Parts: sequence; structure tokens; C-alpha cells
Amino acid sequence: MNTLDELHALYATYLKENIYHQEPATLYEPVNYILSLGGKRLRPLFSLMAFELYDRNIKKALCIAHAVEVFHNFTLVHDDIMDQADMRRGKLTVHTKYGVNAGILSGDVMLILAYESLLRFQMSDKIPNLVRVFNQFAREVCEGQEMDMLFETSSEVTLSTYEKMISLKTGVLLAGALKMGAIAAGSTNDDAEKLYHFGLNIGVAFQIQDDYLDTFGTEAQVGKQIGGDIIQNKKTFLILKALSLGNTHQKQTLMDLFDPKNGISGQEKINKVTEILRELSIPQEAKLRKQYYFELAMKSLDEVQVLQEKKELLRKVAFQLLEREN
Repeated sequence: MNTLDELHALYATYLKENIYHQEPATLYEPVNYILSLGGKRLRPLFSLMAFELYDRNIKKALCIAHAVEVFHNFTLVHDDIMDQADMRRGKLTVHTKYGVNAGILSGDVMLILAYESLLRFQMSDKIPNLVRVFNQFAREVCEGQEMDMLFETSSEVTLSTYEKMISLKTGVLLAGALKMGAIAAGSTNDDAEKLYHFGLNIGVAFQIQDDYLDTFGTEAQVGKQIGGDIIQNKKTFLILKALSLGNTHQKQTLMDLFDPKNGISGQEKINKVTEILRELSIPQEAKLRKQYYFELAMKSLDEVQVLQEKKELLRKVAFQLLEREN
């Protein structure tokens, strides 16, 4: 079995060998730019790890891993436009660097390029099933993004709808990457589903942890200013849990603080919200919920019918993803 570093190096080489040189250059330059910004490459690596559980010749699966990564970055390009975000991974976002029209069109072509990469898989009999899985998670990611945008102006967001949203926006792409890798390598349907649920629950646990770190982490951990979600009035797990547990005064105070008309902003707002969250033991609640989803994920992984040592890398990566709180 390959190490994580070996898998990362293998995919990095593939990425460099598959730069898009088509014309017009102004369409494809933004594509190459967003793909060059780095990141953990977790989604393509999950595809490769799942494939290697059943077939050691993982080079066959690089085109599938690439399809997943190109699709993921397509969503980032369009998400950044919708969020009016200027920076991505410490660099200018595509639409900031090249213009909004270029961001829209280059994002569109990335979706097509993802399908083209998927269709390069050599075992053509498996392609219809792979496309079905791809279509499912691609549609669900869009559904999750729409829910996220609706939540910005809705006063009816609940914890259950929030967790549904993050399962779609974050979880299904990790889950689909694993399922596609397993299917491509010839796994049983049951194993493919177990790996899917492993990825889905890891994704939800990761997002809850991300919510926690944005308020209670350090800048070194998250790479950005602490309290950004509070400043942006985001209804994260922490805020929704506080609204479900707080007394009348605490709930009203939170609602007032998140009202743009109140004039409270910056560090003062962060301090006031954080104080209420601590009063309600929300940091502990977030850790418990994260652990709940993590244990669901581990249960699914344990049930995958391959030797335990083959699953060790997936288990290790899951632990690494969720251990950043200390």
C-alpha cells in the first residue's frame, strides 16, 4: 500500500502532466490557475485510497481522481463569485484575478473537463455506474450550496436542516470520491456504500470542527482571522445549538447581535457572542457532535470487507483531519 505522501506525489505529477493548453488561452488559464493553488487534495486522494483497497495498480484511477478534483475546484470558482470572496488559499480568487465573466465561463468548462477525465477510465463497462455516482453528488453539492445561501436570510434554520446542508455541501463529495474509487476497482456494492457513508460522516464531522475552530481556534490553526463566521452572521452549528439551548434572554441577545441594524461589529461582537456560547457550553457540545459523526464514520469503515491493515491509511487520514483542535 502507498503512503499518503506517495499518493499525493503521484497525483501532483499527473496534474502537472495534464495542464490544459487549449485555445482560447483566456478560457483555460483560469482553470490551470485554480488547480495550481494547492490544498490538501483530499478528495482525489480519497478516490485513490478507495481504489487501492481492491486494486494496487492505482495509476488506472488517476483520471477518476482528477475528475473529482476538477469538479471540486469548479464549485470553488463559482462559490467564490457568489460569496464575493477575494482570496482563496492565500491567493486571489479566479474572478478577482480574471474578472467575473471569466470566472463563470472557466468554471463552466471545468465541469465539462471533469466529465472528460472520468470518461478516460479504461474499463468502459464501469463508466455508466461511475457517471451515475458523479451526477448524484454533483447535483447534491449544488443543492447544498443553494440551502447555504437561503440560510443567510432565513430565520427558520434548525440544527437538523443545517446538518443536512453540510452533508450535501461538504460530505457528499468526499463520499462520492470514495465510492467512485471503490466501484472502479471492482468492490462489492455493499463495500462501496460503506465507504460512501464513511466519507459522508467524516465530511459532516469536519465541518462541525471547522465551525468550532472559526470561533474557538487560533489563527495558526485556521489560517484566517478568528471569529469570521460571527462577523458574517453565519448560522453555524455553534449559533444554532446556542439558540436551541439558551434561555429567552440569551436567545434574544444572540438575535440582536446578529441583526445588522444593531451597530455592533468587529471584536466587540465576537466577544459578546463568544461569551454566550461559553455560558451554554457550546464548545463541548460541538466536540460531542463531531465525535458522534466520527464514530459513525469509523463504524462504516470497520464494516468494509477488506483486511484491516489495508484500511489503516483511511483511518489515519480521518484522525488527522479531526485532530486540529489542540
